[in-house]
Amino acid sequence: VTAPASKVSLGYDSVLSGVNPDLASERLTASFSVEKLTARLDGGAEHTRMRRAIVEAIESDPAFSRENQYFQSQNERYEAAVRRAVHLQKKMREMGWTENGPEIKYIYRWLSGDIAFLLHRVFMRSISVLGSDKQVAKWIPLATEHQIIGSYAQTELGHGTYLQGLETTAVFDIATQEFLLNTPKISAMKWWPGDMGRSATHTVVFAQLYVHGKCYGVHPFIVQIRSLQDHSPRPGVTVGDIGPKMNFEHTDNGYLMLQNVRVPRENMLSRFCEVQPDGTYVRWGSQKINYFTMTTVRISILSDEVILPLMKACTIAIRYSAVRRQSKLKPGEQEAKILDYQTQQQKLLPQLAAAYAFHFINIYLHELFDRGYQEIQGRNFDSLPELHAFSSGFKAMVTQYCTSGVEICLRACGGHGYSLLSGLPSLYTRVLASCIYEGENTVLFLQTARFLIKCFMAASAGQPIPPSVTYLSSAKPGKCPAKDKLDFLSPDVYLKFFQFSRLLSSSAAKLQHLIQSGAEKHEAWNQCTVQLVKAAQAHCHYITVKIFVETVEKLDNKAGIQKVMKHLCDLFALHGIFSNAGDFLYDGYLSGAQMDLVTASYLDLLAVIRMDAVPLVDAFDFTDKSLNSALGSYDGQVYQRLYEWAQKSPTNQQVSPAYGKYLKPLLQNRLSKL
Repeated sequence: VTAPASKVSLGYDSVLSGVNPDLASERLTASFSVEKLTARLDGGAEHTRMRRAIVEAIESDPAFSRENQYFQSQNERYEAAVRRAVHLQKKMREMGWTENGPEIKYIYRWLSGDIAFLLHRVFMRSISVLGSDKQVAKWIPLATEHQIIGSYAQTELGHGTYLQGLETTAVFDIATQEFLLNTPKISAMKWWPGDMGRSATHTVVFAQLYVHGKCYGVHPFIVQIRSLQDHSPRPGVTVGDIGPKMNFEHTDNGYLMLQNVRVPRENMLSRFCEVQPDGTYVRWGSQKINYFTMTTVRISILSDEVILPLMKACTIAIRYSAVRRQSKLKPGEQEAKILDYQTQQQKLLPQLAAAYAFHFINIYLHELFDRGYQEIQGRNFDSLPELHAFSSGFKAMVTQYCTSGVEICLRACGGHGYSLLSGLPSLYTRVLASCIYEGENTVLFLQTARFLIKCFMAASAGQPIPPSVTYLSSAKPGKCPAKDKLDFLSPDVYLKFFQFSRLLSSSAAKLQHLIQSGAEKHEAWNQCTVQLVKAAQAHCHYITVKIFVETVEKLDNKAGIQKVMKHLCDLFALHGIFSNAGDFLYDGYLSGAQMDLVTASYLDLLAVIRMDAVPLVDAFDFTDKSLNSALGSYDGQVYQRLYEWAQKSPTNQQVSPAYGKYLKPLLQNRLSKL
């Protein structure tokens, strides 16, 4: 049984036929309107209608089917991903969907895990952001019509997050008005770009620009890597697939070597800088703008590639926990739902609260970046440092938290969670990669920390600082005034916990002391990095709690939504304190007795939210086909589905080749001796 998204809302007035009674009973006691919460998450009921119509159109088309995906080889996954990408272009024309239309985010939300050419969109974004009007007019129509297929070649075999260290070179030849691109040694080879291994015809290559022997730093160049006639590599180009990975088998991550590859002067993206015909280098604004594509990609991946897997994992694990019965909670009664055990609630419900927290911070970040992009288009680069710090810190924090959350959900499902058919292992190996690509998380936290240290020093000197860090200049409070466990459910109380800048101030003090003691700046910095990473994490956690609180305050409570969101907000905040008790106690702002009250308040919340756990994941409104999980289906018939799906395994459809080769001789040899 596959419940369409529209059926979700019906499950709250009647027990649907075919639904596991244990799951149906959870839906009958919802304290809020699931349908209205879904609409709130989508940004309005009209958006929900549009999303459901798009999902219905995609799921009813056999070309997008994910059936038997878990039994496919790497080549089969890649071919299916390309087939879907090609078919999507036809589907978009049929349906009147456009790349710039409101439908696009819902299309890719459903398809992103199993469709090729996702880096083609990054290729287009790079040209749109960094290209001149003339370059945009030339390349974007070609890319939009898929007359070319693009990739994004930044990461090298020997260099990833440290972009200044990239070794690919682009030397300007005045005589021919061309750039000569080379990967001079093996570590300079581009390695990991998606869509490059087998698909791309063009790519944006990031290389060190040299003019008249002088290096001007890393710049982007459009390079054709394959023939448009027969798809063979162009002269001087060596390109291929990097081989199997933990996941992303549908993506042809590639390598690229360039030997004296010539591209015309017009192929250096030149909205903010250019090399003129006589070799004069001109730049408008900060050179850091060349990294802006990557900065925006860090934020754009959070929704579909990071937060969505956590939402799906929560849906699967919580639904399964409502139908899986294990051991007796009360002697003489039937085995209990594992969701009734406090330990299971402590595993899953903080992950659910985080999924909602990150949904709201994601909206905030997109609004922040949209405003910043408008300013940059007007060549006002003042917001770049703060945007870079936000993109680095939140990419690192959200990916780290979501990866841990998905793993917790997988383990909370016991043995069945380990089966690929649960959908959880592929969610985990997919989200795990997000901690590494688009910047390795430790490096990103340190980039945020560098920004915070500068702001802290400015605040200490009475200078103005960006709005996001104004708490750094506020007076340090004395002791926490809370006397009762209910006091810790007040945002005014727990927000002050996260405003503490001790981690940052002690790091800054240590840094200054080391420098004053004679240490070189780089060595002093290196000796503070463990504390600086913690300071950056704490800052991002504080902003997330703050945005969650502000979001809850704006919610309408007519449908019970504000009340249940307040519970989740409180849980997210208190889980942060409960999980980092040492840091909060070390500050001295909180006493040991008060930490006991925090713990009591936190554990009380688990029991409250447990009553709404299934409705809260239903509000994410995933269809069964989208989840692709034998454990997480809307009807909760997990055992039947596990058995039915196992029957589809090719190994159950054929005679084992190992029998004739090995088992038969072994068995018959033993039998003859008997």
